[in-house]
Amino acid sequence: MPINSFRAISTATAVFALALGTAGCSGDDQGSSGSSDPIVVGISLPLTGDFSEPGKGVQEGYEAWAKVVNDKGGLLGRQVELKILDDQSNADRVVADYEQLIGKDQVDLVVGPFSTRLVVPSARVAEEYDMLFVEPAGAAKEVFEQGFKNLFYAAPAVANDHYNHLAEHILALPADQRPKTAAYAAMDDPFAQGTAYGLKEKLEAGGVKTVVNEVYPPNTTDFSGIAAKVAAAKADVLVGGSQYQDGVNLIVALQQLGYQPKLAAFSTAPTNPEFAKAIGNKTTGILSPTGYSQDAPYESNKEFVEKFKAQFGKAPEEDQANGYTTGQVVAAAVTAAGCAEQGECQKKLVDWLHSNKVDTVVGPLSWDQTGKPQGAHMIQQWVDNDIKIVLPADVKEADFVYPKPAW
Repeated sequence: MPINSFRAISTATAVFALALGTAGCSGDDQGSSGSSDPIVVGISLPLTGDFSEPGKGVQEGYEAWAKVVNDKGGLLGRQVELKILDDQSNADRVVADYEQLIGKDQVDLVVGPFSTRLVVPSARVAEEYDMLFVEPAGAAKEVFEQGFKNLFYAAPAVANDHYNHLAEHILALPADQRPKTAAYAAMDDPFAQGTAYGLKEKLEAGGVKTVVNEVYPPNTTDFSGIAAKVAAAKADVLVGGSQYQDGVNLIVALQQLGYQPKLAAFSTAPTNPEFAKAIGNKTTGILSPTGYSQDAPYESNKEFVEKFKAQFGKAPEEDQANGYTTGQVVAAAVTAAGCAEQGECQKKLVDWLHSNKVDTVVGPLSWDQTGKPQGAHMIQQWVDNDIKIVLPADVKEADFVYPKPAW
């Protein structure tokens, strides 16, 4: 298969502060093989196609991680080189990419792409080659039902648990304030549906009736039909299982019909820097789950934000943080195991991650045997022309706005 897009980055890396003894092994300054060659990390990302927007964000996160660790002098005394291929948001291509990276290019390590649609087939390749596979964006439930032994999701929670704090808050409202009906519109994508339906399941169990439930193809641009159904139902709650552009298109279609929900939540669209402008700056009250905050007090996050701004001239968002976190998890395992190459080393890396916790920019992460993280997402909301954490209460940056003002 021809490679349309290739990018390699070669910089120097850094050892993360970890208790090396927990791994039961350690390495010297030049790694377990005594090599001073770069540690090559193979990655396939959707830099074009349906998932190109978040794919490029994850790429920036990987690049930021490589630069930060490299500027500190070396992972096992060796440089890190990122070998990035463009899978064009295509599942067949992502498989070919990882087969090339592992089998032909003989990279030392691999990390994951963006989107559950691409994570599952690429993780299958990594599993066949007995490679550690830490990934930044495969959050749907089906990822953890494949029987993968080598996969780890580098975020606080899986898709179905993203809205847990929001569901708890809604169902705790006084009976006369609690919404009675909800409409769901989700992209035909495991992650998008997982986030929306995770909330749907919890609200239905709490007595909130579903009045619209629409699933649309990933390439949908005309949302007039779905918007008409939602507006006609006059649902109290609107939940969009969306990426960026489809979320924007749905909101614009609903605005044109004059539909005003009491509460509106979208999987990822509200976090995009262009979101406010795209919907006419009518953002107040719109919700989204997030596993990351630029203001999180974790020590490595302060460094990440500072160095990312210096490198890219902007603050990092969640996609960038997910890529960076993936790098942190891999670096932790490599540092503890004292190796980074194909073969027996990969089992050491996997075993260490199954038994240990890793401090990251999204907080401490640990996993069950399926690679599922053991945490929960925060809920953020647009308040006063900015998006702020509103749930849970112990980390909130602003009070929860309900009902949502008109958009």
